[in-house]
Amino acid sequence: MQTIQWYPGHMTKAIRMMKENISLVDAAVYILDARVPAACLNPDFVTLLNGKPVLMLLNKSDLAEKAKTDAWVEYFKRQGIVARAICATSRSVAGAVTSGLKSVLAEKIARNEAKGVKKPMRAMVIGIPNCGKSTVINSVAGGKRALTGDKPGVTKGKQWIRLDTGIELLDTPGTLWRAFEDQQIARHLAYIGSINDEILDLGGLCICLLEELYARYPGAVAARYKIEEGDPVQGFTDICKRRGFVVRGGELDYERGARAVLDDFRKGRIALATLEDPS
Repeated sequence: MQTIQWYPGHMTKAIRMMKENISLVDAAVYILDARVPAACLNPDFVTLLNGKPVLMLLNKSDLAEKAKTDAWVEYFKRQGIVARAICATSRSVAGAVTSGLKSVLAEKIARNEAKGVKKPMRAMVIGIPNCGKSTVINSVAGGKRALTGDKPGVTKGKQWIRLDTGIELLDTPGTLWRAFEDQQIARHLAYIGSINDEILDLGGLCICLLEELYARYPGAVAARYKIEEGDPVQGFTDICKRRGFVVRGGELDYERGARAVLDDFRKGRIALATLEDPS
């Protein structure tokens, strides 16, 4: 499997922009992918936030294992961090964001009310690429106000969105960190589409994913593709054969097979899977 590193130039500009604007907000809405929450914790954001109150949103919880998502919410709670499990397209998102921000900013809101001051709550929305930031904002706003897409890098600059509740959200580009010292983190981000597929060895990545799914959710791959589970390399070959992914000359089209498996995983067709535990 290749060593994964990906840090396009616009991310450097994004971090600079976020640093320049962090003083304008009262809190951060930090969006994680519920399937790989730990991998979504960008170490660069620790310095960026510099003690700002944070609301953690575990997005795509409909694609994750519920018990493990609950365990992650409890984990953050033990760290003194307000966290909510959400699905970005659900009607309940607006309430989760509003109530969550009111909770993390309760002291500031109380101080303002005591002084008779009415100020909008301002929050910067941050996260890795393709975690669903813009979709969350659009759901909260009740309309398509932020650009969305299923590939990393759709949001390239900052966007202020004013909500009917008086909350103001600053959408920012999805941002990774400069180097992945832990390649398992890199693979987990690649599985969920946070790293550009075009720079990846998709076949090798698919084999790594199958190996993890065999270990964590035995039987799920077999049920989806009607193959025997065992060696992930053989399993990948069997999937390509079963699906008829063949190129001219009768050779198997491994790239097409890898894209199909990754797409199935990303859309929850193989299993409602969580690949990381709070421990």
